Amino acid sequence: MATAGTAAAAAPRGRQAAGRGLDDENLVFDTTPGVEAITSFDQMGIRDDLLRGIYAYGFEKPSAIQQRAILPIVSGRDVIAQAQSGTGKTSMIALSVCQMVDTASREVQALILSPTRELAQQTEKVILAIGDYINVQAHACIGGKSIGEDIRKLEYGVHVVSGTPGRVCDMIKRRTLRTRSIKLLILDESDEMLSRGFKDQIYDVYRYLPPELQVVLISATLPHEILEITSKFMTEPVRILVKRDELTLEGIKQFFVAVEREEWKFDTLCDLYDTLTITQAVIFCNTKRKVDWLTEKMRSNNFTVSAMHGDMPQKERDAIMSEFRSGVTRVLITTDVWARGIDVQQVSLVINYDLPNNRELYIHRIGRSGRFGRKGVAINFVRNDDIRILRDIEQYYSTQIDEMPMNVADLI
Repeated sequence: MATAGTAAAAAPRGRQAAGRGLDDENLVFDTTPGVEAITSFDQMGIRDDLLRGIYAYGFEKPSAIQQRAILPIVSGRDVIAQAQSGTGKTSMIALSVCQMVDTASREVQALILSPTRELAQQTEKVILAIGDYINVQAHACIGGKSIGEDIRKLEYGVHVVSGTPGRVCDMIKRRTLRTRSIKLLILDESDEMLSRGFKDQIYDVYRYLPPELQVVLISATLPHEILEITSKFMTEPVRILVKRDELTLEGIKQFFVAVEREEWKFDTLCDLYDTLTITQAVIFCNTKRKVDWLTEKMRSNNFTVSAMHGDMPQKERDAIMSEFRSGVTRVLITTDVWARGIDVQQVSLVINYDLPNNRELYIHRIGRSGRFGRKGVAINFVRNDDIRILRDIEQYYSTQIDEMPMNVADLI
């Protein structure tokens, strides 16, 4: 994670924060000088019929990241934007893309790549909703769906493709996804996209894109090594970064429950079940096998839960997502496939049945609750040998994780 100092050092030479000490504790964004916060959508020069879409979608004023990043993106600059979970990054992408595409031309002009199918679909939905009045055509190009449908949609002509790297690459190689008019590439959750799993696929896609491409990276966590990679394919990017100690989300109370042994976690979860169903809850496990095991065990004890992980067929994943979104199911057990970017308004409780394998994932997981400034609670199940990991997370994010109080239900 870039601290204020490293981010400034990595910015193009000669750009220092004008007149502000970089160690200024009140400086929320470590941002390239000259970036202004524009506090209303009306002042951003957005076309009228797109403004109608934004207001119809329920947005009143832009969030902190939207105030700073939309204008540089829309004006064609390369941008690295980092902000907390739940602060409107997906809608920022949707809005910028809708403002930039020329709907008169039936060509793909913007490509958004996401690490999970659900996130790619969510981005497509928000683009279609916000762009309703400008008649923007968007298509989610993801694995697990019919290739025939992708080909049909792309042949018909869309303005925006939101997809996962594997399927997008496949469509480009089949020459079904024509890249000649793409002027904007957005990597959502870019730290994940540029890490081991996807890096080669991203480079593969990038090779086919026109040379004067605009590139935007968006994430809640941007480790230093990722910022270093960016110099390879970005030109003097505008940086809008949040300092690490401001990443833990104000509205989310974080607790732990000490369990001496792994097998005690299950009883603890059963005790908490009534609290979970007051609202909606997401329970994270570290492996798909654990998700299956815990789901089975909860159900055999007559608790209603649903489950989702990356090995399930896409149809099933879609069905589970829509049940959970509509509130038909209230408790979802899942892996980290769900930790990034998925937005379900009613989730106000996250339980880490297993502590995550790395510190970045912790922020993404607990950020599933308390979306866009609402209250949330995160409860961590901590075995004796996990205490060290928990303390490490606390220190890393300068946050406090207390023992869970008896009245936790009142906090939700």
